[in-house]
Amino acid sequence: MFRSLLLLVSSFAIPHSSFSAQPNVIVILADDLGWSDTTLYGNTAYYQTPNVERLAKRGMTFTRAYSASPLCSPTRSALLTGQSPARTGITVPNCHMPQVVLQATTGKKAPPDQKAIQPEPVTRLKTEYRTLAETLKDAGYATAHFGKWHLGPEPYSPLQQGFDVDLPHHPGPGPAGSFVAPWKFTNFKEKVPGEHIEDRMAAEAVTWMEQTKEKPFYLNYWMFSVHAPFDAKKANIEKHRERMDPKDAQRSPTYAAMIQSMDDAIGTLLDGLDRMKLADNTIIIFTADNGGNMYNEVDGTTPTSNRPLRGGKATMFEGGTRVPCVVVWPGMAKPGSRSDALVQSEDFYPTLLAGVGVQPLGGSEKSAKASTPTQRFDGSSILPALKGDALSGKAVFQFFPHNPGVPDWLPPAVSVHRDDWKLIRIFHGGEKGAHRHLLFNLREDLGEKNNLAAQKPDLVAELDALIETFLADTKAVVPVPNPAFDPAKYHPELEGKPQPKGKAKAPTKDKDDAVPALQGWKARDCQAAVKDGILRLTSIGAECFLGFSASKHSGPTTAQFRLKAKAGSSHFDWLPSGVGSKPHRVDFTLKGGDWEEITVEVPAEGPLGIVRLYLPMQEQAVEIDWIELTSKNGGKTTRTGF
Repeated sequence: MFRSLLLLVSSFAIPHSSFSAQPNVIVILADDLGWSDTTLYGNTAYYQTPNVERLAKRGMTFTRAYSASPLCSPTRSALLTGQSPARTGITVPNCHMPQVVLQATTGKKAPPDQKAIQPEPVTRLKTEYRTLAETLKDAGYATAHFGKWHLGPEPYSPLQQGFDVDLPHHPGPGPAGSFVAPWKFTNFKEKVPGEHIEDRMAAEAVTWMEQTKEKPFYLNYWMFSVHAPFDAKKANIEKHRERMDPKDAQRSPTYAAMIQSMDDAIGTLLDGLDRMKLADNTIIIFTADNGGNMYNEVDGTTPTSNRPLRGGKATMFEGGTRVPCVVVWPGMAKPGSRSDALVQSEDFYPTLLAGVGVQPLGGSEKSAKASTPTQRFDGSSILPALKGDALSGKAVFQFFPHNPGVPDWLPPAVSVHRDDWKLIRIFHGGEKGAHRHLLFNLREDLGEKNNLAAQKPDLVAELDALIETFLADTKAVVPVPNPAFDPAKYHPELEGKPQPKGKAKAPTKDKDDAVPALQGWKARDCQAAVKDGILRLTSIGAECFLGFSASKHSGPTTAQFRLKAKAGSSHFDWLPSGVGSKPHRVDFTLKGGDWEEITVEVPAEGPLGIVRLYLPMQEQAVEIDWIELTSKNGGKTTRTGF
């Protein structure tokens, strides 16, 4: 049974006098938090999450909750719109990139070792979609977003998507350089040295609730935790280092400390609600945007382990999409209860509307004609499950038409869960362009080791028909067969194996080496080219910088550069002990529009190590004429003229 829900527009309006009686709504979305990363499911002895347990004691824990995607931005779009990434076209976390793409399109080419061509995804959450924030705001709710967004910079930021407040108003994928201040956010600074971003976000959220508590509110707290970069409070890292078991698959003290700060922030919210006596009138949804990270490295190991699940972030196996989930709903969900009902990110929007008595308005897009009678959701209300009933026969889908090459990766695929069964369709992964299938009974084989597709062809056909209906209904732009496919270059034995660590970075390095005029400077999160003595940077992302090994420079240094860029704030960093050390920064402001010379005084006390000139994200090219470093100790000067 396909689960798309059509809700009729109603002229029903909630009287203004009833606004204060409506429950508040808090959505806590952790970033990259795996199903086995909390103490909810008995899969960790190392991580400590007492405040997540506090949530569980107040509400219902879902054992089979799924993100809309194994990557973050697609899930974020699904939570806000109630629509699948297959429908919105946001299928990868590229929403910080400068290119604005609002419609997914069929891909044009692929390497000869790939059987399918991946589609070209969307890079922004269109403002035409009617978000949960906009619907609740129209019903009288105050709205605020705190933390990570990653669905597009202005004019696609939270402030254009229904939120009254947005902190720190950052479009990038991570916490702008570090969890522990100094941060690299534009126009958002720490209040005290060494402040942790989650401590600050949680405190800001509680302050906002105190200011808004006289009316119903919708608070989005989308944490930066526990996404890279991997750093935390030093005292917490040392605390967990002492507790670490080197034989445990979860053994990163840094990651354990990051989870502790995440959990502490949840405790700050709960303490605030209790102090303000709002807990009995507040719905809380806690979940994650995708599974735990299994492909980066920290403390000599992977950040976490998702065992007993297979795979992790960016994979279509359970480790990539099964996530922790607790719903606190006073008067609805029994405190301390558990449910094995299938739930997914797309479900929360229609569930909240049904539960708080708010009718959806208009069509699925704000620009829809008045004659459009319905608002479409790909999710469905889970109120029956919250009341303790089953959701028998419900199906949930994940659409991930990409192959990022992480451990346990699959070629472009789509999956369906129904009851105990999970079917993965690998687009055109079989013979002569046919699809290939993986079928698992998750009740008997949670680790997805036994593919039963060959033994149960009828069930494969039945579940694949659900996938076909889903793709047609969402008008998904799907992978197509690769006409350049060369069987001689195809290596199926490499499927699921991690690519060499240097492979993804090699093109950037090669480009730097191929441009000798860069004279030792390295361009990151952008493309660099030199022509007629001018360095031009294009494809500028939110974390674009020019890096340079300045270890010969020491002590107070003056950095000067002549450039042409848009107006805005940026910064110059130095990492005294090189990559991995804590950065120090000096901010500067660009007037924009024409060539200008900028002077930055760098108050270094020892060697500069590595310096980084960060540049503002923009669609037009940044042009740089020259960069000069002059150290007062020894009179060392390095001038780079392009």
